[in-house]
Amino acid sequence: MGVDIISYAYAATVAAGGVMGFVKAGSVPSLGAGLLFGSVLGYGAYQLSENPNNYYLTLGTSTLLGGMMGMRYMNSGKFMPPGLVAIMSLGMVLRLGSRAAGLTNSKLE
Repeated sequence: MGVDIISYAYAATVAAGGVMGFVKAGSVPSLGAGLLFGSVLGYGAYQLSENPNNYYLTLGTSTLLGGMMGMRYMNSGKFMPPGLVAIMSLGMVLRLGSRAAGLTNSKLE
């Protein structure tokens, strides 16, 4: 049972993005969403570290966050932050989706 560094880094990046949105623009919704999603993803990373087959929370949260930020990117055309978060979320969905489909051995990742 190794530590899932990729998932922890993703969670920390999402939370830090919410804090940066608050600091730069004074956006309370960014702070709330960043901390909420970052916390849920942090717990999901903990679950993945304990059991690599327990990917459901992180996969679901990444899918939801990727969809929301993808729509924001499509509507605004701004890459930072919605485009970046959408791409990172897509990467996590592909990583965990391949695990769910049995394409990768979860013990080797």
